[in-house]
Amino acid sequence: MKYYAVILTMLDEEKNKQYRPDHLAFLEQKANEGKLFAKGPFTDGAGGLVIYKGESLAEIEEIVSQDPYVIRGARGYKIHEWNMEVIGE
Repeated sequence: MKYYAVILTMLDEEKNKQYRPDHLAFLEQKANEGKLFAKGPFTDGAGGLVIYKGESLAEIEEIVSQDPYVIRGARGYKIHEWNMEVIGE
């Protein structure tokens, strides 16, 4: 299993507010499927970060393309494969 950091950049604040419940429901579904590692907004309002678990970049691109924020144009995104390192190990 690999980890992928998805930076969701703010494109439209009104759409962001409108589609937030749909986005959060989508993330809950992905968590229930075992695909979500961590999530949260940036404190400066610039967007947020979601870390997904998957087998390939293509799999994560497919998941992210289904996020209501992305579909509705509220957020743009950039995906980076992430090597999680645990401090002290």
